[in-house]
Amino acid sequence: MRPIEILLVDDNPADVFLTQEAFSEARLANTLHTARDGVEALEFLRKQGPFAAAPMPDVILLDLNMPRMNGLELLAILKDDTAFRQIPVIVLTTSRAEQDVWRSYDLHANAYIPKPVTAEEFFEVVRTFESFWFVVVALPPHSES
Repeated sequence: MRPIEILLVDDNPADVFLTQEAFSEARLANTLHTARDGVEALEFLRKQGPFAAAPMPDVILLDLNMPRMNGLELLAILKDDTAFRQIPVIVLTTSRAEQDVWRSYDLHANAYIPKPVTAEEFFEVVRTFESFWFVVVALPPHSES
């Protein structure tokens, strides 16, 4: 079985590091790719520039508050594009604002997870995420283009 390809879109180096650590302890083989904002995420998905050999992710973890192109802007683009709309997008953000939750689901996010405060809680969220999205759920197959 090939590793699960995950694209993390987050501009906070500490959150990226914590996510990398949590997924390095995962039970399932995975490859965690990162993008610092929506612009870089689109370059990754479109295989542009330094991302020419990037794999299509099985799932996208998306922060909302980022420079250049925020998570909601990226989510709207992804769900409007037939090449990317089938990729599950899980919003993983510090925002607990009701309008962010509503707007994310309105733009067809597959889940909205507020980032936990402690590292221990964060690791538990990743374990739960891994169990649900990679063991229970059937993800759509995709073709490499």
